[in-house]
Amino acid sequence: MKINKFILLIIMLAVSFVPHAAQAKHRRHTAHTRHHFAGVASDAGYSDIVIDAETGRIIHATDSDSLRHPASLTKMMTLYITFQALESGRLHLDDSLPVSSNAAYQSPSKLGLHPGQHIRVEDVILGIVTESANDAAVTMGEALGGSEEGFANLMTRQAHALGMSRTQFQNPSGLPDPDQVTTAHDMAILGAALIRHYPHFYPYFSHDSFTYAGIYHHNHNHLMDRYDGMDGIKTGYIRASGFNLVASAKHGDLRLIGVVFGGRSAVARDNHMAQLLDDSFAAAQADARNGRIAPANGEGDSSDGDSEGYVALPAKVAAVFPSRGAMAQPRAVQSDADVTTVQPVVQRPAPAPVAVNNWGIQIGAYSDAAIGQQALSSLVASMPQFLSTSVSQVQEVSAGGLTMYRARLMSLDKHTAQSVCAYLVQRGKSCLTVEP
Repeated sequence: MKINKFILLIIMLAVSFVPHAAQAKHRRHTAHTRHHFAGVASDAGYSDIVIDAETGRIIHATDSDSLRHPASLTKMMTLYITFQALESGRLHLDDSLPVSSNAAYQSPSKLGLHPGQHIRVEDVILGIVTESANDAAVTMGEALGGSEEGFANLMTRQAHALGMSRTQFQNPSGLPDPDQVTTAHDMAILGAALIRHYPHFYPYFSHDSFTYAGIYHHNHNHLMDRYDGMDGIKTGYIRASGFNLVASAKHGDLRLIGVVFGGRSAVARDNHMAQLLDDSFAAAQADARNGRIAPANGEGDSSDGDSEGYVALPAKVAAVFPSRGAMAQPRAVQSDADVTTVQPVVQRPAPAPVAVNNWGIQIGAYSDAAIGQQALSSLVASMPQFLSTSVSQVQEVSAGGLTMYRARLMSLDKHTAQSVCAYLVQRGKSCLTVEP
């Protein structure tokens, strides 16, 4: 009889373990992740997430809903609202923004702006993307929100409209503020929103470098230089956050967005992000081959806040700024009753002289005219904000018995032609400017 009771006890223990197997797997995975990052995590607290940018499926996550300080990841929202203003016509890339004393005296990183000077909107964007310039970010915030505080209110309202429910912004730069908080989960949403909502502006995040006032600025996201398929998006560091990174990479048709908070150093953070992306690409591709769509690694565990194993990616939501031709003042996303009456202070450039759009670019010479035309169409589609008004030309050229077809985009201004060519060459592609 004693033997039978012993056997029964063993069976009961075995059965009671089965319902908790999935949770145990998740706990082992989380412990492994923390152990893997031991020695390279800062004291600020580590968290991460990797999602499929198309579906929002969580491929990997560790403490992704824990509050963290965003540091310069904040500037992703500064640029999101900037892109809104550009799309609505409230701003233009050639607009000139005034630099206040408050903006000029921000802590580094910075472009070295001076009180009273003006800076082009596009230079502000590139300064934020490459140098993570705090003076540029505050200049934009003051232009669109009237003050840092006013712009931070716009940022927070937009964040909540996107579904970033645990995020609170206090300034446009990410400089230390104890009340400026977010999560890895929320930053994944913002990364996806930038890519999905503004694909025509997202290529700015791929800029390797930027020269302003004769000073060369290299993009702080050095992982782009060595990780295949990575095309952005933003780094960040303050002591309270450690080294942070939101990164996006594409292999074939699969784009992943990874977020890491709390690295001890930039190199440790970058190396860890590369490993996370490698593992996540492998896991996602294996799932696709095997017909599995369920979240990998047991990340549906509700203890991490992602109970369905998916991040809810936002559709195009109501913008802080109205569409072109609508009311001039910024509008809150929640209701028309909450209206900010601040107008951006911009200085429009003088009208361009007649017949300046007589520059062009040549992206190659092809053996087939159709291939050349397709290359031109693809380039225009990838950079419509620069090339939508260009004129495609495929010119037949014969020499030495060989016929080739030059693929050119004409009717550009000098600045656009030179900027686009410089960007293409930086990305390892062929481009020549065609002067009048």
